[in-house]
Amino acid sequence: MAETLRKATWFKGRPGPLVLVIMDGVGYGAYEQGDAVRSALTPTLDWLHAHCPNTPLKAHGKAVGLPSDEDMGNSEVGHNAIGAGRVFAQGAMLVNRSLESGALFEGKAWQEVRGNCVERASTLHFLGLFSDGNVHSHIDHLKAMIRRAKAEGVSRVRVHILLDGRDVGETSALEYVDPFEAFLAELNGDGFDARIASGGGRMAITMDRYQANWDMVRRGWETHVQGKGRAFASAREAVETLRAETHAIDQDLPAFVIAADGEPVGRIQDGDSVVFFNFRGDRSLEITAAFEADEFTAFDRGRRPQVVYAGMMEYDGDQHVPRRYLVAPPAIDRTVGQFLCASGVRSLAISETQKFGHVTYFFNGNNSGYIDASLEEYVEITSDILPFEQRPWMKAAEITDRVLEAIGSGRFDFIRINFPNGDMVGHTGVYQAAQIAVETVDLCLARILKAVRAAGGVMVVSADHGNADDMLEHEKKTGAVKVENGIPKVKTAHSLNPVPCLIFDPASAGEYAPTLRTGLGISSLAATCLNLLGYEAPDDYDPSLLQRP
Repeated sequence: MAETLRKATWFKGRPGPLVLVIMDGVGYGAYEQGDAVRSALTPTLDWLHAHCPNTPLKAHGKAVGLPSDEDMGNSEVGHNAIGAGRVFAQGAMLVNRSLESGALFEGKAWQEVRGNCVERASTLHFLGLFSDGNVHSHIDHLKAMIRRAKAEGVSRVRVHILLDGRDVGETSALEYVDPFEAFLAELNGDGFDARIASGGGRMAITMDRYQANWDMVRRGWETHVQGKGRAFASAREAVETLRAETHAIDQDLPAFVIAADGEPVGRIQDGDSVVFFNFRGDRSLEITAAFEADEFTAFDRGRRPQVVYAGMMEYDGDQHVPRRYLVAPPAIDRTVGQFLCASGVRSLAISETQKFGHVTYFFNGNNSGYIDASLEEYVEITSDILPFEQRPWMKAAEITDRVLEAIGSGRFDFIRINFPNGDMVGHTGVYQAAQIAVETVDLCLARILKAVRAAGGVMVVSADHGNADDMLEHEKKTGAVKVENGIPKVKTAHSLNPVPCLIFDPASAGEYAPTLRTGLGISSLAATCLNLLGYEAPDDYDPSLLQRP
């Protein structure tokens, strides 16, 4: 449990609230071409940079607990770091360690999954995001488990692939499919049979989050479990055909089923085992509920097969979902939210559906629900269900309306906001829409700034990772834009760029230095916010950005 915070002697805080604004997916781009943040009209951000203490923050790689600095940050680990005030080893790193040590295969969950298939001579199914993006999953984890399954006597494996095109190149699916098919071909034989069984784009089937669109999950269930859908002889044929017909990028490709002699090669049936190999929780909970929940009303599952189901990790620490998981998640404790509740600080967390869980569940250390309902209020604005490039403003205005009401009410000491626009629209690869998304957030910042000034408060503006700042693929050595068939190659993944931190404190009277510490990561936002609320940060938190004069 978190203890009561110590009051700071050098800074008493302000009479108005502290407002922390997370501009999701808005970073400092390394290249002018493809930077929708730089090219957007952002008078508010420009003014903040010119008049307020500011510094760039690291938001990827080791700074947020990922294995290497070649790993892009993401919203999950970003909000974990911001809310925890320290860096914890995250999903990919934990899975890597567990595979390297062999702990994953020695654990009870793997033994149950594998043992069920060996005992029953049944099929082991793997379902998850099929790439090396390392945000939700990694294909190397999948390969390691398939190799081990064969070595331990499993005779039949089926793989259900969710095409990425979001954390990796937008049309890179065959760069994973073809080598993987070769990998399976090398393993097959001697009584072992492994095949790709079904698939589809991650934004078309299975990987919904925050219950925004259960129909995605239904389509995935029908595809993977029931074997319903358009049939193809191979995954390559499916990708090439669907891409030619729809002109969609990988993440949006429709569902497909691999069939032989007119029958699906990999329906999930009674007695089988299923591993959902994504390690990130937000897009894993709904498909997990479809497999595990006895009472389920989101869609008609038909006959639910009785399977031994496991997730790669525990996706919800409060609800203990799934019941069986292969790798224990990071044990994040003593979060900002816990300290604030212990100290009687009144808080509001708000976003729209797409990022609501990030300012609540992830910010609170992968725990759902209130820490103290008497001191906290969580507000979710329902997201539209449509392609984000068609509504790049998303629900930013509605979020801002509620924030202005909250600031004016005087009921909250700390308000945290996530504007999803830069990230969700950036993922579409549509440059004009991404510009509008950033401009939308800038307009909202102007409104919040005015309200914060009137209330005598403070506003901290930052981000969890970059995205809209890097919308084109660039050559690493030269920085030149990559071109394919005479057209610049669009990038839909997160960037490796730093993100802003700007502090708007109109009542500042020299309580802290006008320049902020440099070289830090987004985990330092926690200590900074606690200082601005008038408290000393816990000794083990990463350093505050504020420097005492």
